[in-house]
Amino acid sequence: MELRTLGGQGLTVSAQGLGLMGMSAFYGSTDEAESLATIDRALELGVTLFDTAEIYGPFTNEQLLGRALKGRREQAVIATKTGIEIGDDGAVTGLNGRPEYIRRALDRSLHHLGTDHVDLYYLHRVDPQVPIEESVGVMAELVEAGKVGHIGLSEAAPQTIRRAHRVHPLTAVQTEYSLFERGIEQDGVMATLRELGISLVAYAPLGRGFLSGAITSPDDFAADDYRRIDPRFQGENFQRNLAVVDEVRRFAAAKNVTPSQLALAWVGHQGAVAIPGTKRRRYLEENTAAAAVTITAEELAAIDAAAPHGIVAGDRYTSDQMQFVNG
Repeated sequence: MELRTLGGQGLTVSAQGLGLMGMSAFYGSTDEAESLATIDRALELGVTLFDTAEIYGPFTNEQLLGRALKGRREQAVIATKTGIEIGDDGAVTGLNGRPEYIRRALDRSLHHLGTDHVDLYYLHRVDPQVPIEESVGVMAELVEAGKVGHIGLSEAAPQTIRRAHRVHPLTAVQTEYSLFERGIEQDGVMATLRELGISLVAYAPLGRGFLSGAITSPDDFAADDYRRIDPRFQGENFQRNLAVVDEVRRFAAAKNVTPSQLALAWVGHQGAVAIPGTKRRRYLEENTAAAAVTITAEELAAIDAAAPHGIVAGDRYTSDQMQFVNG
């Protein structure tokens, strides 16, 4: 697995990471034994970046990763997130970017992860009631204390990124980015990251599974799968978006790779580190093989023409969730 350096502070990670969310939350049933085996296999394949958050579960995803890495913590770069307030009983109460909450949440995450530090700590969502300088200020203090190696934001607007970066250098900004979701190319986020030397970590690089080509009906999802309410998987939107997937499938077939591999290779060619989520070894192996897929300039141009920004139908979150995006 190729290695890349995130940001300008020397954090080296695998060119593709592993998103762990679905192992514990939001995407239907879970299987702890298979999830642990998938993390084991990821380490064997050279994956070093493991992405979690206290909200995933809540707490159970961090605990899962802690168990998986017991006795081999040094092999992994742990990224986790804070900023969505959760009581110790698991009750979620909303956004909270106040310094006192971030301090307490980190200590709780360290306990769940079974470690004395996290390598990359994100503010999961920007709290509009708290100046970003205050949230990032306490994160900088946690770096100084040795509890955090590097810091980042998730789903932040260009001006917020600039203000945060002035307080303490951001190593990465995590946001949704894929052939399905290219909004950061238009809203100034991508340009801001490149200007400031901040790396992009792309979550949902497979369009929440759509770009795998395996989803043909909303009925493919379990009853408790979040995607049943995702606007892009609803009614007419779903049918229109299948046409985009068909284009990706056509390009992939021409290169003798899977649609997932093509989609992940495309994200990598944009300079981002993708963190595709999976809870099964067979999909992990398929995804990591994308690191060896090359795309020519001519192929990139053809893909861009087939899947430009704005071609996908439907918002990427429900209206209630969108208020917390790009803060």
